[in-house]
Amino acid sequence: MPTPPRVRSTRRHGVRVSPHVQQQQRGVVLIEGLIAILIFSIAVLGLVGLQVSMSRAQSSAKYRIDASNLAADLVGTIWADSGKRTSYDTAGCPGHPPCKAWSDRLKATLPASSYDIVFDSATGDFNITLRWSVPNEGAHQFVTSTTINPNL
Repeated sequence: MPTPPRVRSTRRHGVRVSPHVQQQQRGVVLIEGLIAILIFSIAVLGLVGLQVSMSRAQSSAKYRIDASNLAADLVGTIWADSGKRTSYDTAGCPGHPPCKAWSDRLKATLPASSYDIVFDSATGDFNITLRWSVPNEGAHQFVTSTTINPNL
């Protein structure tokens, strides 16, 4: 009876591995490398998305701060010029130089901006609403109210 041919085996890390197992393991390193590249790419895309989101939030916060500062600036201007309070409503603002200068700063500071200034002469109340629109974010507004009595 003939003896069966000897299967040649190799040692890998002190363990004998048959040639059949060696053929099955070919390409595993390539697949592992491709999976690692895929995971790394997804992580990089996630970081880029986070950067874009943070940048958008930062610019949105800047616009809100600018709107708050502009509203406070207008209130200060009205206080200083309280004898002409009626000139600071929405209709009269373009014709009153201090209000017109403020309106020009508003347009230069906030994108696609508009405003409403409502003055109640009976109470001295001012309601100031500033609106602006940022592409891909939609419309925003800032509202403030105050009472200004004329300086005597």
